[in-house]
Amino acid sequence: MPRGLWTTTVGSFPKPPHLEKARQQFARGELTADRLAEMEREETIGVIRRQEAIGLDLLVDGELYRGDMTTYFAELTPGYAISNPVRSYGNRYYRKPVAVGPIRRTKEWTVEWWKFAQAQTKLPIKGMLTGPYTMMDWSFNEHYPSREAMTMDLAAAINDEALALQEAGAKYIQIDEPAISVRPEELPLAVKAFARATQGIKAKTITHICYGDFDVIYPALLDLPVDQIDLELANSRYDLLDRFRVNAFTKEIGYGVLDVHTHRVETKEEIKEGILRGLEVLKPEQMYIDPDCGLKTRTVEEAFAKLEAMVAAVREVRAEKGITA
Repeated sequence: MPRGLWTTTVGSFPKPPHLEKARQQFARGELTADRLAEMEREETIGVIRRQEAIGLDLLVDGELYRGDMTTYFAELTPGYAISNPVRSYGNRYYRKPVAVGPIRRTKEWTVEWWKFAQAQTKLPIKGMLTGPYTMMDWSFNEHYPSREAMTMDLAAAINDEALALQEAGAKYIQIDEPAISVRPEELPLAVKAFARATQGIKAKTITHICYGDFDVIYPALLDLPVDQIDLELANSRYDLLDRFRVNAFTKEIGYGVLDVHTHRVETKEEIKEGILRGLEVLKPEQMYIDPDCGLKTRTVEEAFAKLEAMVAAVREVRAEKGITA
């Protein structure tokens, strides 16, 4: 009997309104760091319990203690400063990392949070980091002579953290690189940096890449030295499967079946259809079923409703196809 179709998520969960309010109060000096951390720990436990109740196989801590996937790390790293608010689109603003000196990791970024989360459950918790290419591409550079020089220093720093997560006991380490698909001409740099970031890692390595110009970067994308590549399938109507028919996908895949850009909760039947389409091209032991991307842009209710439908669909497909987890 084949094994496969394990269930997981990409990483982030939505912050409940009261935690968002608490983070704003902390920023204004109206709440202590200790009280905020206590609230973040309480909500992290809640996210883990709900993942367990739904029946996910591989869990995450939900990243409720992080504001942004790049700024969070930059704020903890010498060599970085944080910009004034930068407009992204409409009336949305965010603070962007700025490289102002040599980037070095001098203290842990996520290890204590991972240890805390893993202590709450017997199921595995993924270590979650942002990759060197994305950290570089999503930062201003006021120090380095080239994009490559900055990326490789970031890769060394991220490798230090990945090794620390592995030493702490992490069996799965995800290093997200959503920016890789934006500049196809820099894929060789991203591959080189990822190899440095994962140097010495024996844990299963994963990367998440947002949908982009895959006609240009696939199958070269498979050169990434990683065990699993997590991709958006639902949002692109599963058209990546046509590319896999021409050039086989040879790694494990995080197979996205939930569109995180819509408030609509997918039905069990449409998720099943997406999984079955994947099984026409991929082996079940290659496939980890998850949302297209992080769930932090959805409401708490939407996020967990989507995951409940996903797990229900996976269970039916396993039963019909004789697949075990």
